[in-house]
Amino acid sequence: MVDIRSTRSIIAGIFLVALCASAAQAQQPVAQARPELLTRLIDCRSIADGGQRLACYDAAASAFDSAEKQGDVVVVDREQVSVARRQLFGFQLPSMPDILQRGAQPDVLDSIETTLNRAGQYGDGKWTFSLADGSTWRQIDSEPVRFQNRAGQSVRVRRAALGSFLLTVDGSRAVRVRRQ
Repeated sequence: MVDIRSTRSIIAGIFLVALCASAAQAQQPVAQARPELLTRLIDCRSIADGGQRLACYDAAASAFDSAEKQGDVVVVDREQVSVARRQLFGFQLPSMPDILQRGAQPDVLDSIETTLNRAGQYGDGKWTFSLADGSTWRQIDSEPVRFQNRAGQSVRVRRAALGSFLLTVDGSRAVRVRRQ
């Protein structure tokens, strides 16, 4: 006679293993296919005849240059990616594959440090902070804010629990904020 409890345990265990395996597989980075323009450029290396190889490179480079000028291809370096990530810090963006990492773990920006341009308190008693990097942050908690409201003070915004952010002005008590 088969024990129902042990059968249920076995089925639950198999289900759990299958679920974990599918979750792990879903987290694998998606291999990005090379654009056709780049593939054509790289394929020129395999041509043995020097004159034909040069003609191939010239044609492929010309096509690549035209596509870049028309905006069909955008070339960015890692520094530009780093600047863009910093400018987007604090925004809740939809999940997208990180095509710039090529399978490596992306660099996670946990905080930014800049200076205060201005801060103002609105009718609801909550503060808005405008920072030198161009970002604007709005207080979302009800805690009192105590700091000297002067332009040029150092500001640090860091990630906190559950997708929230904490802002500190010149070492003052942290305030929970949201990017505007």
